[in-house]
Amino acid sequence: MTSMRRSLSTPAATGAWALLACFLMGANAASAAGSAEAGQTKAVVCAACHGVDGNSVNPEWPSLAGQNPAYLERTLHAFKSGERSNVLMTAQAAALSDQDIQDLAAYFAASKPRPGTATAQDASAGERLFRGGNKETSVAACLSCHGPDGAGNAPAGYPAIAGQHAPYVAAQLRAYRAGQRSSDLNQMMRNTAAQLTDAEIDAVASYVQGLR
Repeated sequence: MTSMRRSLSTPAATGAWALLACFLMGANAASAAGSAEAGQTKAVVCAACHGVDGNSVNPEWPSLAGQNPAYLERTLHAFKSGERSNVLMTAQAAALSDQDIQDLAAYFAASKPRPGTATAQDASAGERLFRGGNKETSVAACLSCHGPDGAGNAPAGYPAIAGQHAPYVAAQLRAYRAGQRSSDLNQMMRNTAAQLTDAEIDAVASYVQGLR
């Protein structure tokens, strides 16, 4: 017992406990930022496009279920500020408070996504691009940001894309390529999409839809 007290009183141990305390405080703050329960009520107006549980039935509109909250919050703020423009979403986001955005993000992040399927003829080419990129055109592998299973990178704010509708993914890649969408961090998506052909976009979008 005495040796345990000594070990806990050393500078290294004290620092470790301080770091642990900071981590726990940060985790509690993050989990308290948004209320999924409150978000469920506020998401009623979102259901028409994104589905009652965040899984949209129209492939032109994205599913939000299972998306990391950091990305959802950043996206809603981008629509609200005008950094990203869409007739429907800009109008919806304009009325949202910061707390509304946090609650909606918490709700959709907690919702379970439904898996999709890839088109057979596109799966092979799409997988090669997703996992290995294209060295000839300097296109990085999609998994470097979105993860090997398409789950994204929540701390970095990179979105989960696994199971996302292929038509929506393809439309966003073309928008990045044309410069019509510019809310990406450090222009990473615009730089990547600029090097993609239509065939590559369709193939990787189909492969992403089948990821689970």
